Amino acid sequence: MDVLIEWFVPSDLSIWAVLVLIATAGLTSAMTAAFGIGGGVLLLAVMSMILPAAAIIPLHGLVQLGSNANRAALTAAHIRWRVVAWFAPGVVLGALLASLLLVELPTVVLQLSIAGFILLLCWGPGIPAVATGALGTFIAAICTTFISHFVGATGPLVAAFIKRQQQEQRQATVATFAATMTLQHAPKTLVYTAAGFVFYEWLGLALLMILAGLLGTKLGLAVLYKTTDQHFGMIFNWLLTALALRLIWQALS
Repeated sequence: MDVLIEWFVPSDLSIWAVLVLIATAGLTSAMTAAFGIGGGVLLLAVMSMILPAAAIIPLHGLVQLGSNANRAALTAAHIRWRVVAWFAPGVVLGALLASLLLVELPTVVLQLSIAGFILLLCWGPGIPAVATGALGTFIAAICTTFISHFVGATGPLVAAFIKRQQQEQRQATVATFAATMTLQHAPKTLVYTAAGFVFYEWLGLALLMILAGLLGTKLGLAVLYKTTDQHFGMIFNWLLTALALRLIWQALS
């Protein structure tokens, strides 16, 4: 029994910290399933207050991999597979570049750049079709996957891109976003394992958080199916705007 408890409760954390992380994983998964965005960044913020610095982005990536995979499986009928097909090779190339260039990037510049692109995609003028077509999707996958290995906060940027691409159709937006983020988080385990992070020490906690996320996803999807595309688009844009402003505040402070 003690061995099992030790596997689910890492030595660096208290039982209360573990319970907070599990509850947050469930609530944030419900938020993303219902409104399309916000859960991953909120989870990252909570994890950054509880976890050792070296474990934040690797564990966040692993939990988000499970959460997005669950959401993609539950919404598979609405996934735009052509988008996923062009996103996948971009993820591979972006992850490869990240593994070769594990350097300290200027966080302030990254945060301001991500925030600027989010606001442009939400409130800016129409963009050329090529930007959201096959080539645009491939390039977006490369850039966001590369950056995600260093800041772990590119979900809102990918979401804004997918929302514009899917013309705010709520079910297609949520489903395709889940599929693309599953692809984007998957290489992180390999990259950080190669960099020396020991995932085994955190697998028990990650499993509990993923299971809580599955329950949250089912609850969130029930809300999504009851809303309308118009209401979804409005909530989605304002949530993304709030996340962009948070990034700007972090950068400037």
